[in-house]
Amino acid sequence: MDFIERRSGISLWRQIADQIRIAISNGEFDDSHRLPGEVALAKRFAVNRHTVRSAIASLAQEGVLRVEQGRGTFIERHARLQYPIGRRTRFSEGLAGQTRKQAGLLKDHAVEKAPAKVSKALGLKPGSPVVRLETVNAADGVPVSRAKAWFPAERFADFAERYKKLGSVTAIFKSYGISDYLRVSTRISAHHADPSTLSDLQLSPGAIVLETEAINAELDGTPIEFSTSFFAADRIELDIDHGDSIR
Repeated sequence: MDFIERRSGISLWRQIADQIRIAISNGEFDDSHRLPGEVALAKRFAVNRHTVRSAIASLAQEGVLRVEQGRGTFIERHARLQYPIGRRTRFSEGLAGQTRKQAGLLKDHAVEKAPAKVSKALGLKPGSPVVRLETVNAADGVPVSRAKAWFPAERFADFAERYKKLGSVTAIFKSYGISDYLRVSTRISAHHADPSTLSDLQLSPGAIVLETEAINAELDGTPIEFSTSFFAADRIELDIDHGDSIR
């Protein structure tokens, strides 16, 4: 029996949904791509069928499963987008050839005092002004990532206004005379999406996201961007170039 923590504060159906995701990822189910029935799953997790049904409904809404009346529940085998992370990570270039259209939506922006983590990453004095940009990126109309990025306000005071016109961070840097820049570091983790990410990426509760923390710098090493991004794990796969500086 799979382990379900009944006193964890996490809903049983959500834990079961996570266990099913893991089982799918591990290739546990046979080539028919058919999930065991509700009775079998209820026995496996020692819960009632209603709880199992809630877990299945959540995964179906998310697009992980497909429920066919009279036939059963099947695993949806959607090909995930490959997003390369290397020394020159660019959203539109990374998805080139895999999608017809990429688009960035500006959700929020402000000039604010840099939080400690941001000022350290950008090599600024604590509390220095930075431009904060919050965006959602979509591929062929489907949201695949949301990002929050900070830029030194002294150099990029009207970054948000330029984003409204150009819709691309790379294009904006070029408009400032920065023709090329490099990814200095990337940290990657995986966890459940928070409410804001669920809403922006149109995911159901319990969905897993891949989070990256990254620093971009000019060719001379001067930091120009610190960002945190969240990718829908069922829609996109991060492809790391091990020859680059990724941590």
